[in-house]
Amino acid sequence: MRVTFTVNGRRHEADDVWEGESLLYVLRERMGLPGSKNACEQGECGSCTVRLDGEPVCACLVAAGQVEGREVVTVEGLADYAKARARAAGGCASGACGSDATGGHAAAAHRTSAAAEQRWEAKPTQDAGAELAPVQQAFIDAGAVQCGFCTPGLLVAADELIERNPQPSDADIREALSGNLCRCTGYEKILDAVRLAAARGDHATTATTGKAV
Repeated sequence: MRVTFTVNGRRHEADDVWEGESLLYVLRERMGLPGSKNACEQGECGSCTVRLDGEPVCACLVAAGQVEGREVVTVEGLADYAKARARAAGGCASGACGSDATGGHAAAAHRTSAAAEQRWEAKPTQDAGAELAPVQQAFIDAGAVQCGFCTPGLLVAADELIERNPQPSDADIREALSGNLCRCTGYEKILDAVRLAAARGDHATTATTGKAV
């Protein structure tokens, strides 16, 4: 069968899809989007997390036929998705409209201070022209990326959390990421990265609107 759906803002068609084929397989093998990782294939690890019509789902558990006419966002589309979200909100929250996602931060009601943000500021060397979503930059700056296998799913889940809840508590963060397993870390730097992304979002909102929301 043919499945037509939107991936990262662009319409795509997948031909010759068989009935039991997963969205994860279509994304990786048919569309060349390997960011969503294939690990447990049972929805237990969260490495293949994508957003389906805005909701985080495990792509390994979604049949390709279920996404007909729907919208999917993968880790490859997070930067463009963040920019579109910022434009829709009438501002550039979290620095999402430009390439500098780290400048000019103020302290917010989180563990991350302005001084800590400056210490964590990373300077990518592999592709200085690449633009990242704010949550991606925060993961780099907080040192939350190790082997990287779980990172795409964590990024998608964290981005959805901050969009839904711009000021998440630690309990909120832990709940949102509870379906994403990481075998490299004790999760603390991952939590730091989400706190950092949320703190930067708070400051950007204040700078744009004159008040925190």
